Amino acid sequence: MDSEIENIGTLNGKLLLFGGVYSNLQALEKLISIAKSEGIPSDNCICTGDIIGYCAQPQQTIQLFKKWDARAIAGNVEVQLAEDKDDCGCDFREGSRCDNFSQLWYPFAKAHLEKDSIEFVRAIPRNLSFTYADKKVKVVHGSYSNISEFIFKSTPKQVKSNVFEETNSDIIIAGHCGLPFNEKIGDKLWINPGVIGMPANDGTPRVWYALLDENATPMLSHHSFTYEHELTNKLMLKNGLPQEYANTILTGIWDNTEILPKAESELQGIEIEFQKTLTSQF
Repeated sequence: MDSEIENIGTLNGKLLLFGGVYSNLQALEKLISIAKSEGIPSDNCICTGDIIGYCAQPQQTIQLFKKWDARAIAGNVEVQLAEDKDDCGCDFREGSRCDNFSQLWYPFAKAHLEKDSIEFVRAIPRNLSFTYADKKVKVVHGSYSNISEFIFKSTPKQVKSNVFEETNSDIIIAGHCGLPFNEKIGDKLWINPGVIGMPANDGTPRVWYALLDENATPMLSHHSFTYEHELTNKLMLKNGLPQEYANTILTGIWDNTEILPKAESELQGIEIEFQKTLTSQF
């Protein structure tokens, strides 16, 4: 099932890329306002999955996303919800802190989604394919063959190269790992725009998205924003969701770095910055 692809043809103009809304209604509201201010139509806004997650407003978030009518692929959370599974499918190590926390937030999300929201989730495609600026683009959640695979900046290039080969693509837009990055591998480009539902472990409450603009140099740019994160925090605590995740909303520091490779773990608390020259020649 992970390898199913929906082809949406050719896209033009500016694209807004993001992932991991994680039931964070306040962050989604802010992102929609950014898209409108940039003049980006909803069908040029693409989510890499996990619309549902750690925060306190899963039903409201799905309904707003549905109303916005942006494009999305299913993250592992949507797949599990669609199949009425009892866990989030995040590929956390059994018994880890992340695994234990998921036994709180996932049942909460499942219990608070109404029937029409579940039907919406079931209709989300697993992967997207399109052409942009004469490049073949694929949107995946973790990787093409494994929706829950964590792929980071420090993940060996060969792992990413394999995905380019499997998908016959020039650009991969991926999610799942929670951290924004881009990497050129030969004439290919891997983009993770980051997530908007949780900070990026850099000690700030900022969350991340990316823009692709075929008429700009560089074509790719990463961006962050802040939102009403204090309200998000209060709603999480009010609803008995993990306090550690609620604290992360405020501090920008992950409770633990269990899923992170050594290179990314050592960057905890260091503010993320992107050099515009990284993709200027793509």
